Amino acid sequence: MVILAACGVIALLMWLGILLHPARPWDFRPIGEEDPVPPDPPSWPAVCVLVPARNEGEILPHTLPALLTQDYPGPLQVIVIDDRSQDGTAEVARRVAAQIGGTPRLTVLNGASLPRGWVGKVWALAQGAAYCRVQTVGNEGREQDKLQEEGPPRYLLLTDADIRHAPGSVRRLVAESEAMGVVLNSRMARLRCVSGAERLLIPPFVFFFILLYPLRWVNDPNSSLAAAAGGCVLLASTALARIGGFACIKDQIIDDISLARRVKALNAPIRLALSRGEIESLRVYHSLGAIWSMVRRTAFTELQYSWVRLAGTVVVLFFLFALPPLLCFAGLGIVLAHVGGWPIASLSWALGLALLGGCTWSVMAVVYRPAVRFFDLSGRWSWTLPLAGVLYGAMTVDSALRYARGQGVRWRDNENTDH
Repeated sequence: MVILAACGVIALLMWLGILLHPARPWDFRPIGEEDPVPPDPPSWPAVCVLVPARNEGEILPHTLPALLTQDYPGPLQVIVIDDRSQDGTAEVARRVAAQIGGTPRLTVLNGASLPRGWVGKVWALAQGAAYCRVQTVGNEGREQDKLQEEGPPRYLLLTDADIRHAPGSVRRLVAESEAMGVVLNSRMARLRCVSGAERLLIPPFVFFFILLYPLRWVNDPNSSLAAAAGGCVLLASTALARIGGFACIKDQIIDDISLARRVKALNAPIRLALSRGEIESLRVYHSLGAIWSMVRRTAFTELQYSWVRLAGTVVVLFFLFALPPLLCFAGLGIVLAHVGGWPIASLSWALGLALLGGCTWSVMAVVYRPAVRFFDLSGRWSWTLPLAGVLYGAMTVDSALRYARGQGVRWRDNENTDH
C-alpha cells in the first residue's frame, strides 16, 4: 500500500509538472488563424509547391484543386512528384488540373528510382527542389519551364497529397514569413476527427506531439528546440541551400523534425503553429488498426531505436496514464469489498488510494481538456486520455518489436523497405 501510494504521488506530481510547464504546451497555442493578419509584403516572391505523391490518385481530386486555385498574387508553381505510383497518380493530377483550368500552374514529375540510403518521401522532395533549381540531385536533362529560367523561387511549400489548403493559405504563410523574418514557417494541419477511433486517438496524438515539442519553445529563437509538421512547411530556398539541400536528411524517416533541427541550427528563426481549419488533412482513419499502423511507423524511430529509451518511455506512460485509474478503481474496489463484508485491506488506505487516483485523473482531464475543445468534442472525452495513453504505449512497443524483427518502414506501400 505504501509503495502504491508513493507511486501515486509521483504520478500526481508529474501531471502537476505538466500543468505548470512554463511553455504551457497543453493550451494548444499558437493557432495560426487566430494571429493578426500580417501586412502584405512590398512584392510577392515566387513560391514552388512540392507535393510528393505515391498512390494518391484517390485523394488528389479533393486536395490538388485548392493548391492550383490559390489566390496568391505572386508566381506560384505546383510540382507533383509522382513516386512510381501504381494507381495512375500522375494522370489523375493532370486531369484534375485540366478540369479546373489549372494546367499552367501544374508540373508533374515522374520520380526516379530510389537511391540507396534515401527515404522515399525525402527523395521525392529532393527531386522537386532540384527541378526548381534550388539544389542538384542528378536530374539534369529534365524539361525546363519559365520558373526555372527565372531562377529558383524564394520559397518552397512542402505539403502532403492529403492536405487541403484554404484559398488564402499560401498568401498568409508567405506574408507571415516575410513580416516575421522566419525561414521555416510550418502549420500543423488539422487532422480529421470523426470516427470513434479518431475521437479517441487523434487529439492525444497532437497533445503528445506538443508535449514533446512545446510550440512556444520551438518558436523561441533562444531555445534550441526545433520542430515542424511535414504536412505544411514553407521553407526559404536559401535556408535549404545552406543546410546542403534535402541530402542532409536523406535517411531521416521523421523528416520534418530533422529538417527543422537543421534549419534552426543555422541560428535562423522558425515558426510552428496549429491550424484550426485553413490547412486540414483529409486522411481517414476509420479504425484503431489504421491509426495503429500510422503511429508504429515512426514511434521507435522517435526513440532513436534505443531499447533503454523504450523502457523509460513505457515506465513514464505507466505512471502517467495507467496508474491513476488503477489506483482509483482499486481503492473503490476495496471500499466496496468492505461494504460487502470482505475487509481485504485497510479502509482508510483504500479511500486514500481512490482519492489520490481520482485527483490525479482529474488533473489529467483538466490538462487534456483544451485538446478536446480544439477538436470540438464533448468534455467527457477529457476522461479517455488514460485509455489512449495505454494504447499509444502498446503501439510504441509494437513499433520496437517490428524493428527487432527486421520489418522496415514503408512510405505509401512502397515495395522498398528503405521508404
